[in-house]
Amino acid sequence: QVQLVESGGGLVQAGGSLRLSCATSGSFVSINAMGWYRQAPGKQRELVATIISGGSTRYADSVKGRFTISRDNAKNMVYLQMNSLKPEDTAVYYCYAAVGITWRTDWGQGTQVTVSS
Repeated sequence: QVQLVESGGGLVQAGGSLRLSCATSGSFVSINAMGWYRQAPGKQRELVATIISGGSTRYADSVKGRFTISRDNAKNMVYLQMNSLKPEDTAVYYCYAAVGITWRTDWGQGTQVTVSS
């Protein structure tokens, strides 16, 4: 199993920026995709951004043009640069990795992002 640890969350004013990082550890053959989901209070978990091992990316419409996902394949780390943050971006952000030939999904514990108006 892959262990994932997020960092970089916090409190920021609207219009500000944060950079989330996700570090991996454990024994695994390959990570096919990594990315970020978020869950706001009372809402379902939703995809924020994902990056496939070849570099293709996908974003939620609500964050396009403001968030950028990147990955360091050598370190198996993934980052989420969040700019122009809005109060509606407030949520717990979870890192995930899709691992091996079955694309099993492993999750981090989450990091809180709070955007004040």
